[in-house]
Amino acid sequence: MKALFLFFIIFVGIFSCAQTKSKTMDTNSIGKVQVDLKDKAVATFAGGCFWCTETIFESIKGVHEVVSGYSGGTENNPTYEKVGNGETSHAEAFQVYYDTAEVSYQDLVRVFFASIDPTIVNGQGPDRGAQYRTIAFYNTDAEKAIIEEKIRELAVEYNKPIATQVVKFDKFYQAEDYHQDFVRRNPNQPYVRAESIPRRERTLAKVKDLVKN
Repeated sequence: MKALFLFFIIFVGIFSCAQTKSKTMDTNSIGKVQVDLKDKAVATFAGGCFWCTETIFESIKGVHEVVSGYSGGTENNPTYEKVGNGETSHAEAFQVYYDTAEVSYQDLVRVFFASIDPTIVNGQGPDRGAQYRTIAFYNTDAEKAIIEEKIRELAVEYNKPIATQVVKFDKFYQAEDYHQDFVRRNPNQPYVRAESIPRRERTLAKVKDLVKN
């Protein structure tokens, strides 16, 4: 059993989210599906590898689009290579475009915290580094209050400090095209199979009432 566990750790470590493009990845420049998002609300989070978080939130009812990118830092125009190498202060992040008539910001915060271990500092799953820290960005005082209330609940549940940062939203930089819809486009990529898909299924099992039919 120990040998099997060690193999798994090595396997996931090799095929981490920080790994650059490989032959198994679909890297065509596609951009996101162009849909009318002008009337949609936007929520921004950072929850570790954005391949994982994007596919989770795309499964939530009322969500019309999820965009992977970078936020939380001070540098302009960050790239995947620079963020992945720790050369910026940004984290891998994502923006959720949603219909408030179908899903609330409070619901999205619930999904976000269900998708992460909020007690881990600078990391999620096999990925480690400040670029994988968890952040709940807020645009208004009302959003901040919702996040802080959830964190108070989690502090009791976990009985340990919550590492997730609560940060006023500033800027978001969309990631390179090949990162968008990554799991859907690359379902057999090793990291996707070992981490992204299992993480999505674990999360959705916790929020069944919010999952798209």
